Amino acid sequence: MPLEMKRDVFITCAITGSGNTQDKSPHVPRSPKQIADDAIAAARMGAAVVHCHVRDPVSGKPSRNLALYRELTDRIRSADVDVVLNLTCGMGADLVLGSGEQPLPFDATGTDLIGAGERLAHIVECRPEICTIDCGSMNFGDSDLIMVNTPGILRAMGRIIADLGVRPELEIFDTGHLWFAKRMLSDGVIPSPALIQLCMGVPWGAPNDLNTLMAMVNAMPPDCTWSAFSLGRDQMPFVAAAVLAGGNVRVGLEDNLYLDRGRLATNAELVARAADLVGALGVRLLDPAEVRNMLGLGMQNPLPPD
Repeated sequence: MPLEMKRDVFITCAITGSGNTQDKSPHVPRSPKQIADDAIAAARMGAAVVHCHVRDPVSGKPSRNLALYRELTDRIRSADVDVVLNLTCGMGADLVLGSGEQPLPFDATGTDLIGAGERLAHIVECRPEICTIDCGSMNFGDSDLIMVNTPGILRAMGRIIADLGVRPELEIFDTGHLWFAKRMLSDGVIPSPALIQLCMGVPWGAPNDLNTLMAMVNAMPPDCTWSAFSLGRDQMPFVAAAVLAGGNVRVGLEDNLYLDRGRLATNAELVARAADLVGALGVRLLDPAEVRNMLGLGMQNPLPPD
């Protein structure tokens, strides 16, 4: 495949994630206000899309609390800066086994498994413009955690999201995930053209080497819009790699805590650094209105409070 550098790109900022980073940096936001403030600051630095999870405001642990999602959504939408809202649907897919010699019973403190409808309850209520679907199962890191996304669950989630009029972003952690995403597209579960996020270097999914990236790029469904990211110190090199390969970019504290060696970053600083890199390549940043037009997004109306 020849080099097809993308000349107009958008930046997604993944604000806080659900990893155990809350005590590793004081800049990882916890409360809905902190997450919204970071999202707004990222938008001011050039992020057209913000990808958000919520956390318990006190402990910083990941949460599925609908009230937290509602507060976050309201704060971002009432801000004086425009940005496309992308909410996660990854929560509720954690299966933690027992020891290697005794996998049953499951670890009740770490396991969080719920059905497709419950995983989308905050999407039904908040109606973001975009929400994510993790398109397969995988061993997640070196613990006994399995990220569980079966074909049945994914098809059910896809149909619900389509009925809501929310645009799904297909999260691809490995080559088989891309294969299944293409099947959902061909079966009409997910509307075409696809919006795809390549999640590179997450143990133990697709490694973040350039050969793997290009293999996945070459296997993309036609006419899709895609982004790519990697973790830690590889986050910024992947800004350039994604653009050079024809994609858009993602940065943020969900994936990387540092701006430079020994220097903890804020979300706004990571977006500003990515915007500088994109600009140095002679590429123009798309604003939120242009992203909406490109992706065919419609502003959603959240359900009224009870």
